[in-house]
Order: sequence, then structure tokens, then C-alpha cells
Amino acid sequence: MRVTGLVMAGRRSGTLDPLAARAGVSQKCVVPVCGKPMIEHVIAALAACVRIGKIRVVAHEPAEIAAIPLVTQLQQEGRLSFRPGAFNLVDSVYSGAEGAEFPLLITTADNCLVTPEGYAEFVDKALAAEAGAAAALARKDDVIAADPDGQARFYQFSDGGYSNCNTYWVGDRAALVATEVMRGGGQFVKFPSRIVKAFGVLNLFRFYLGSATKEKLFAQVSRRFGFPMVPIVMSNGEFAIDVDNQRTFEVTERLLARRTALSA
Repeated sequence: MRVTGLVMAGRRSGTLDPLAARAGVSQKCVVPVCGKPMIEHVIAALAACVRIGKIRVVAHEPAEIAAIPLVTQLQQEGRLSFRPGAFNLVDSVYSGAEGAEFPLLITTADNCLVTPEGYAEFVDKALAAEAGAAAALARKDDVIAADPDGQARFYQFSDGGYSNCNTYWVGDRAALVATEVMRGGGQFVKFPSRIVKAFGVLNLFRFYLGSATKEKLFAQVSRRFGFPMVPIVMSNGEFAIDVDNQRTFEVTERLLARRTALSA
């Protein structure tokens, strides 16, 4: 089974990302990382993944992205297309999903460290779990082992600490409603009040007390939506490290350089 890959490559309205400003480009997703636009790393991994069919890129300014030779090639092959970005993340997901074949694998343009095998692992685990919706997580110990500077915050459950990998699963069109939990902006570790709006007060307490396993919390959230939402633990802590700022930019370049050296 092959799924549709949806790459979120929008930009915040009216602001220029600091990394983009430093690199002299108009949007963060084309900032060079190890000599290639960061989104090229993501698209290359998706294109090489045996589980990914069509690729859709949701962008407010597609011209810079379309100029990347790999993107041009995939467009000419009919495998990649663009969808317009909306005012917020959730509506951008809906835009990307319009007319798409399900299931969807949703990822972000700054996920430079996820490999083709990593995306395949996520798809296989989501299918095996018969997930309506799913989120990829990495164990805290695995993230720290990848690089101690890779992540500053973690979700704490009774079965340990985990970090979000910014990779999501939407099993069918009805499950798109699960993306509504991100309408407030997500980033629940940074903004705990958003947990109340998305998941309810009781789950906020459970989250803070770390009194439930991730599976139990996801099961309780599933009841709010009416279909199974599943946490999927990835095998590689690097997958939880994306390019958010100068610190994670340097971490990402360091890890990519290490991969290149190991494969030489």
C-alpha cells in the first residue's frame, strides 16, 4: 500500500524567519542545510520511500521550492504537486488534503533528519495499528543519545518522556477532524493552556501529573473524536529533531554530516 505524502511548507504571515533572513531567502523551507534547501531533504526522503506515492507540498510561495531541480523533476513525472497554503496550519492541511488519496502522511518541511526508512516505519506501524489518526513520537533517551542539544522539552507520560516527531497520519477523510487539535497552534509543551482547548481539563491534569501512559491518554482523546488515535514510537531519536532555530540548525547539520561520514 502506498500513501500520499503531505509536506507543510508554509510561512507565518508578515514575518521573516530569522534563519531565512540570515540565508538571504524569503522563506525558511529553502534555507540551505548541508548545502541543500531543507525541504529538499524531506522531499528526497519521501520520494525514495517505498510506502509513499504522490507527494503534495502546501506552500504560500511555491516558486522558490519549484525551482529546486528534484522538485522540478518530480513535477514533470507527475508525482509532486503544489497546494496553496491557508491562513493557519489546520486550514492548510485541509487545502493539502483536498482531492488527495488517503491515507495521508503529514510531515513538515524542516524534518531534514527523517529517512526513507523512517517514513516507511511510520506508515507500517500506523497500518498495523489500524489507526484513524496517529502521531510519531521518539523516546527521550533516544533523542538525547542522538544529540544532547536536539530537543529542550519533552512530553512526560507514566511510561517515560517522549518528543514529537512532527509526522502525522490521517487514515481517511473523516479523520481529518483530528487536525483540529492543532488549530490553536499546537506546541502543547510550550503552551499548556492549548491542551485544555484541544483535549479537555482532565487530560491536562493527566498530562502534567504524568499519571497515564501515552496509549491511555491517546485512547481517551480517541473517545472525543470517535476513531482510534495512536501514538507511534519511532526507532530513531534523530527523527524528533527538526530545524526550528539556530541551535537545531547546527545540530541537524552535525547529524547529517555524521551520516555522510559513516556512509563514505
